[in-house]
Amino acid sequence: MNSPFSPERHVPSMSVVVCAYTLDRWEDLRAATASLLGQSRAVDEILLVVDHCPDLYERASKELPGVRVVPNRGRRGLSGARNTGVAVSRGEVVAFLDDDAAAEPDWAERLLAPYDDPRVVGVGGFVRPRWSTSRPVWFPPEFDWVVGCSYRGLPERAAPVRNFIGANMSFRKTELLEVGGFLDALGRVGVQPALGDDETELCLRIAARHPDAVLLYEPAAEVRHRVPESRTRWSYFRSRCYVEGRCKALVASRRGSGPALASERVYLRSTVPRALVRSLRPRPGALRTAGALSAGVSVTVAGYFVGRGRQWASRLAWRPRAAAEPLVGGSS
Repeated sequence: MNSPFSPERHVPSMSVVVCAYTLDRWEDLRAATASLLGQSRAVDEILLVVDHCPDLYERASKELPGVRVVPNRGRRGLSGARNTGVAVSRGEVVAFLDDDAAAEPDWAERLLAPYDDPRVVGVGGFVRPRWSTSRPVWFPPEFDWVVGCSYRGLPERAAPVRNFIGANMSFRKTELLEVGGFLDALGRVGVQPALGDDETELCLRIAARHPDAVLLYEPAAEVRHRVPESRTRWSYFRSRCYVEGRCKALVASRRGSGPALASERVYLRSTVPRALVRSLRPRPGALRTAGALSAGVSVTVAGYFVGRGRQWASRLAWRPRAAAEPLVGGSS
């Protein structure tokens, strides 16, 4: 791969898509777009996709100069908004930033550099939590995925990964169009937790279509993701773990449990045991951290099996009657 700063390399154009659905996070949204306007390598286009919120659309159109504001043209929810952004974008690379995240000044430059390699079809970056209060003493860094952030156990240097974190990811637009974009059935709607993981499913679909393609994690491309106080509570931690298990069950049913759970197997075999060993070292909150690790794994696994059980029950319930009739009796 050529040097990222080589003058002869082609740097693709970039559109950044920010999806928003409420005025309640207006200040976060302003910070997000301001961080994009302040990039050391200017992005070619900033797209704000407003998810069926007329008041936000009107205010953003008036008060966010340098930002192209468009309404979600698809189904209500994050996946529909992301697909709208892809459809109207003009850049060769489409990046996604959450409306409550802010990009570091060199984010775009770092995210674009690996695209010099034609094998690279997507690049994701590091998501650092920005706690509104403070990090709970019991909250294990291995579970930062609960609050939508990068977690301990991810590569510390640039490396291929199975999937990205939705708050900080990018793809070649041609690749997104070729695989059909994000699945509406999996994306989050408003504050409701998604019973599906649309970015993971998308990455799995890309890998299945192009086995030699590279999805590269570049931790130097960093964003700061705000974590509100409501997400620092045990009740949120528990419910989010359970929903994550349900998400994995749904993705596994669509893409196969082998690819869908490959990273999770490594996580359970390596990341969690190491975290448990660390939690046994004397420090404030150590026992609570060990309890959170054990409970988080247990609740997530429970959510997975509940999700799979419901899928199997649903298939049995909808089994065509004609297929069962020979078991009851023969024709006369």
